[in-house]
Amino acid sequence: MDLAIVDYGMGNMKSVYNAFRYLGTEPTVVNKPSNLKADKIVIPGVGAFGDGAKNLAPFIPQITKAIDSHAPVLGICLGMHLFFEGSEESPGIRGMRVFRGEVVKIRTRQRLPHIGWNSIKIKKECPLFRGLDGEPMYFVHSYHPLPEEDIIAVTTRYGCEVTAGVCRGGVYGTQFHPEKSGEAGLKLLKNFLEL
Repeated sequence: MDLAIVDYGMGNMKSVYNAFRYLGTEPTVVNKPSNLKADKIVIPGVGAFGDGAKNLAPFIPQITKAIDSHAPVLGICLGMHLFFEGSEESPGIRGMRVFRGEVVKIRTRQRLPHIGWNSIKIKKECPLFRGLDGEPMYFVHSYHPLPEEDIIAVTTRYGCEVTAGVCRGGVYGTQFHPEKSGEAGLKLLKNFLEL
């Protein structure tokens, strides 16, 4: 099984790479679109939506081809945001439009960014989140997606309900960072490898 981690200059490559290696697989870190050929693809992400959309753009044809062929694709944090149509963070910048909806600032009176551990609640059946209801995960963000379709798989609370994970077909996303979420995060990544 080939696993590719997309290096588009916005991700936490080393942590994601090391987490998958710990699980016994040898991922390929891909920084050239022409090299993005794999059975499974991971799009990590840290930073602003606009920069992420610009940097990921050369990889989008290959990612779209993978999605169309039903290869499992996982977006982490900003990587998940880029699946949507756009973001309040970067008005006028288009996302991949895999999912309908926008990424918005969390409507909360709590301090932003939201940094720390929060337990997740499963909202609908999705193989990525199997066995993880109530598990604590590590979050670092001020924005989250508001989908306009029924794809929310898990949520968390941070003064309001926050989208913590989405799935449809072979496309999955997490708002939290599984690579920094200890045993529960490793279980999620193992679930992804087993898809």
